[in-house]
Amino acid sequence: MVTATVRGEMQESYGSTEEVWQLPVDEENLLELFRDCFKEWEHINIGPLIQGAAWEIRPPREPKIYMYDGYATVNFEDWHFHICIGEHKQASEELRRIRRTAKAEIYRDLNAEGAGNMWAIRLFNGAGEQQMTFILPSPFLADDQKSLPEPDFSRLALWDRLRKKYLGLDPDPIDRAGKAFRHGGAPKSTKKSEGDASS
Repeated sequence: MVTATVRGEMQESYGSTEEVWQLPVDEENLLELFRDCFKEWEHINIGPLIQGAAWEIRPPREPKIYMYDGYATVNFEDWHFHICIGEHKQASEELRRIRRTAKAEIYRDLNAEGAGNMWAIRLFNGAGEQQMTFILPSPFLADDQKSLPEPDFSRLALWDRLRKKYLGLDPDPIDRAGKAFRHGGAPKSTKKSEGDASS
């Protein structure tokens, strides 16, 4: 088992272990976070990632992002989406509270050995509903989400930059300790299957 120097909050989620750090939710920081992620548009996936539905949408190009009444419009030309990340005035006080991002998390899914397995950012509104997830590049998966023959840890560059910029944390050996992607929530086997050379 590999140990990290600065740990996030450990959360059990439907059979998976996630390590979570909170991010600031003011409009300026969230807008900057969006710009940082969408600079890497070719390598990320976006969409809600909830139990029963995983939207892994590959952006077609770097979007234009602009604000109006608290909403960021993320425009890819042929399609766009709106997400409330700032002060929203054209609604009741209750709806203003509900619509705006109230929680932002950067997190990694950990495998059974405690190594990094998946890396992402997710936003929640004031009602605790997920607004969206940025699925960050994985060392185990290519941009088309197909498995790589060997881990490519250079694909953690965006994760490392975001951790440094928003959390002040350096690269972590836990993120480079895994060997392959494992689907979260899958039952953990207690014995090796035939032909499994992993320890």
